[in-house]
Amino acid sequence: MKDYSRREMLSSLALSSAACLAGSGHGKGHNNPIGVSTYSFWGFQRDEFRDIGKCIDLAAKMGFDGVEILQIQMKDFSPSMLQKIKRQAFMAGVDLMGFSTHQDFVDPKEIVRRRNVEQTISYIEQAYALGIPTLRINTGRWGTSKDFDALMANRGIEPVLEGYTEEQGFEWVIESMKQLVPYAEKCGVVLGLENHWGLGLTPEGVMRVVDAVKSPWLQVTLDTGNFLEDPYARLEQLAPHTVLLQAKTYYGKGRWYTLDIDYERIGKIMKKANYKGYVSLEFEGMEDPMTAVPKSLELLRKHF
Repeated sequence: MKDYSRREMLSSLALSSAACLAGSGHGKGHNNPIGVSTYSFWGFQRDEFRDIGKCIDLAAKMGFDGVEILQIQMKDFSPSMLQKIKRQAFMAGVDLMGFSTHQDFVDPKEIVRRRNVEQTISYIEQAYALGIPTLRINTGRWGTSKDFDALMANRGIEPVLEGYTEEQGFEWVIESMKQLVPYAEKCGVVLGLENHWGLGLTPEGVMRVVDAVKSPWLQVTLDTGNFLEDPYARLEQLAPHTVLLQAKTYYGKGRWYTLDIDYERIGKIMKKANYKGYVSLEFEGMEDPMTAVPKSLELLRKHF
């Protein structure tokens, strides 16, 4: 067997990542493959569902096509564990199709931003080891809210840090994202900037960063539950740039808020944008995920 160089291996993975994101090879009879985030089971508080392997097995048994891993949910990032997870998903017949990560580039201290860049590079390398083609990334936020509950109570809006401007915040984010793109390209992992509070609160904020970085390796992860005002028009703005659609459901009422999302309408929006990639369920309700997640899958299958 021919010995491949690291460059050839990375090039091959990049091509396969593009094919996966385009949805061209998924012959399961649905317009869009449907995955589930491990967050749907764990939800930051259900310890019995924290194990990634358990989430993978549940996803396969429930009939999902793929699994999106919430990085912060993992406890062991050793190479052997990453390969164990990849093998388990392969044997279960599900794709590992998304890697959801956290970072914060909205900070006046360069050393803090650099630390976040370096941490995100390690996430990209973890995604590469897992064979995952796309990674959710955030802008970060000002941190002027008392806590996340207070941020949600204020509908995701928080004041700019005293002594600084929003313009400076965008400069920090764009500079940081530009440092990440070469690593994303090398590993064949498409970064998806999410509409996830902070400077990504609006479609204009998300696209300001994406347009400034101007790379095919930075696109959009679109969350159906994060536009609290005028959601459908805003979702439509980002749909053409989307590489992963995260679909929220709230059975049993949401922890912070509950949205009545019209998935028939969103399905049409994404179809109009010619979106063929994954729809990843993020169940964020208080109902038992063992009943709520299958109901959510049925809902998404109906409209995608």
